[in-house]
Amino acid sequence: MVQRPDIIIFNPDQWRGDVLGHMGNPAAVTPNLDRAAGQDFVSFRNAFCQNPVCTPSRCSFMTGWYPHVRGHRTMFHMLHPERGEPNLLKILKDAGYFVWWGGKNDLVPAEDGYDAYCDVKFRPTDADFARWGHKRRGFFASDRGDSWRGRPDSDTYYSFFVGRLDTEGDSLYCDPDWQNVLGAIDFIRGYRGDKPLCIYLPLTYPHPQYAVEEPWFSMIDRAKLPPRIPAPRDWTGKPSLLKGIHQRQNMTTWTEPRWNELRATYYGMCARVDEQFGRVMAALRDAGRYDRSAVFFFSDHGDFTGDYGLVEKTQNTFEDCLTRVPFLVKPPAGAGSRPRISDALVELVDFPATVFDLAGIQPNYTHFGRSLLPLVAGQTDEHRDAVFCEGGRLHGERHCMELESPSNQEPGGLYWPRVGLQSREGPEHTKAVMVRTATHKYVHRLYEPDELYDLRSDPGQQHNRITDSALAGELAALRHRLLTFYLETCDVVPFQTDRRW
Repeated sequence: MVQRPDIIIFNPDQWRGDVLGHMGNPAAVTPNLDRAAGQDFVSFRNAFCQNPVCTPSRCSFMTGWYPHVRGHRTMFHMLHPERGEPNLLKILKDAGYFVWWGGKNDLVPAEDGYDAYCDVKFRPTDADFARWGHKRRGFFASDRGDSWRGRPDSDTYYSFFVGRLDTEGDSLYCDPDWQNVLGAIDFIRGYRGDKPLCIYLPLTYPHPQYAVEEPWFSMIDRAKLPPRIPAPRDWTGKPSLLKGIHQRQNMTTWTEPRWNELRATYYGMCARVDEQFGRVMAALRDAGRYDRSAVFFFSDHGDFTGDYGLVEKTQNTFEDCLTRVPFLVKPPAGAGSRPRISDALVELVDFPATVFDLAGIQPNYTHFGRSLLPLVAGQTDEHRDAVFCEGGRLHGERHCMELESPSNQEPGGLYWPRVGLQSREGPEHTKAVMVRTATHKYVHRLYEPDELYDLRSDPGQQHNRITDSALAGELAALRHRLLTFYLETCDVVPFQTDRRW
């Protein structure tokens, strides 16, 4: 019997696809990922998520379903096995994997617990901190409250910007991300079981607040940061949600040096995650498991980080800074790999399909991912002709307004600029879907004008050409491609049939 590979899922949150040194960003400090892309990994330049916020994206990449297949479009609708909704972690556990989960959820109903999905849901003990020699900390906001935000009428109140974290003499700001990484390293080095491993590390960084400790805070050369995409003059042709958030975040007074400090802090957060990734890879080597491991590094979605004069993210706009993500894949030794940067269009729904292929698992349900192994092996450089992302809601879908976060419905809430608009019955939170090819992007929106961009001349998607007759043929082709996409993916028929008599 062929030995099943270990599956390592390193999953940072809100990492833009352009903040990688090996993708040509001169300010990115990502030596471990850059080295990986040159040695054992294939790094995909054009990898896209299927929803630009956490829970819908995770429900998608853990099933191989697009958000519309079962209505996973909000932060508060998770995967339910009793409703026939699959979950890669449960599938691996049921197939004989020992599943270790260290990190955030945003995937399954927390009230049901985690026993169905993993053998260990890691929570550090006092003994762990004593062994590590670090002080237990929460994430910055939970440690410090809201005082860092400034006055409610200030231009920092909704900026998410903190800057340098004070470790108070510790060598790390040992927040839950560090705790889970250190716990994973301990487990990898100490595991003696017979089952193949699945290590799932869904980290929170570089999700805002924008905050990081030394040495990563000072690693970023501010002078090397690429230019921001500027805010539109009057927002003509852009989604109304973006204009509304821009007004509410109240950051129009920020100078470029201030933006650079925020952006450099975000880049420093990415650099810290790169360090954590490198330490986990070293642990796999120390334990003799690196060669037998299939490793996946990808984020659930991106972040504005100053582009368009915005911070954070949205639920129904599809700028590349939100939808394009890092995605690196290493198969186990002997599986066939041609390490490189690939320009192929890929989607996060391709992740579970690749795991099924590597583990020899036949999933008992229909999914829409395509295994990346032929690409990884260098057998082809073609994968998809288009990628898709979707979000938003219909008018009247009150259960999709995320009223479960009442603090963010009021101006004092940190996410109020976005969530407050999502809970109105205006056009801002309209249901929308993106189809993107290598050269063009089309967004169909229900309650406001569509968008069309020529990415060859306008990579920042600043000029909506939906009414430009010169692109009429391209628009018709993209609309037809979108119709075909929905026809192919609009439902899933259960494999188990029912008796008729």
